[in-house]
Amino acid sequence: MSKLAAHVVLCLLNLVISLSLSLITTSNATTTSSAPPHFREAPEFYNSPECPPIPEDETSDDQEGSYLCSDQTIHVAMTLDAAYLRGSMAAILSVLQHSSCPQNVVFHFVASASASADQLRSTIAKSFPYLRFQVYPFNDSAVAGLISTSIRAALDCPLNYARNYLANLLPLCVRRVVYLDSDLVVVDDIAKLAATPLGDHSVLAAPEYCNANFTSYFTPTFWANPALSLIFAGRKACYFNTGVMVIDLERWRAGDYTTKIVEWMELQKRMRIYELGSLPPFLLVFAGNIAPVDHRWNQHGLGGDNFWGLCRDLHPGPVSLLHWSGKGKPWVRLDANRPCPLDALWAPYDLLQTPFALDS
Repeated sequence: MSKLAAHVVLCLLNLVISLSLSLITTSNATTTSSAPPHFREAPEFYNSPECPPIPEDETSDDQEGSYLCSDQTIHVAMTLDAAYLRGSMAAILSVLQHSSCPQNVVFHFVASASASADQLRSTIAKSFPYLRFQVYPFNDSAVAGLISTSIRAALDCPLNYARNYLANLLPLCVRRVVYLDSDLVVVDDIAKLAATPLGDHSVLAAPEYCNANFTSYFTPTFWANPALSLIFAGRKACYFNTGVMVIDLERWRAGDYTTKIVEWMELQKRMRIYELGSLPPFLLVFAGNIAPVDHRWNQHGLGGDNFWGLCRDLHPGPVSLLHWSGKGKPWVRLDANRPCPLDALWAPYDLLQTPFALDS
């Protein structure tokens, strides 16, 4: 049996197990819905011999000179909340499992200030006791008054806009960060993505999709107003998905890009110029001016569209990251006993502890 065939068989086996356990979970939902989820402890992952060492000074109150500021550290930022916690845990595991230098990876989690940050921190620490990570509270009021209703309620969550504030939240010595959504798994070495060349001027890098209908992300009001639509003059503006980005935080801070994005959100409140959550302000500021990333690093749309969440296939080509953007999330579909075929690729990273689950 080939390695690919063996991998598919393993994924299908995990899917069958997940579906069986989901029936148990669903049948007991009325009695356990109020209890917080429990996650298994993930295995510890070690650096390969070729990995450069980073400082072990994890207890220092002074972040300068600590592992946070090491040039060898790979920084990954994610948001963290109860609704997507199961997805976040799977994403963390996938990053570590496929990293050549997992001990050099530091996670930066942004959590709503109104959430139980201590409980979220404890959950992460229990499943990943060796993980280097920080949790930063995000004040929802910073964006609550700037959010306009969109085509899907989940897109209107204030935490969905936290990616715009990473330069303000993370330590100043963190110069580059990989931002990841919580509904994805990485199946390649995150260091490759983190090392994406940004050139002399680009602030961020992401896969671009120039075949997408870029005009559809903005309203007729926007395109009918030359003072607005001319923002894209001289730019080969293409759609990119903000769920996977490499960001130069030094250039972001120097250019005050948080303010630039906020200004577009303020205009949106006065005259509706777009329809889709936090994405269009990023397109307005960065589209046509980003460094390219191979499409393998964001096989997105696996969650289907924003209305129905129907099943989708992979795009042609190699895969380094699978992203369930869209309405359908793999853990929800698995629990409902209505999975899509590709959800079998997410299931092996699911750390949810069920009554009859076997610890790996």
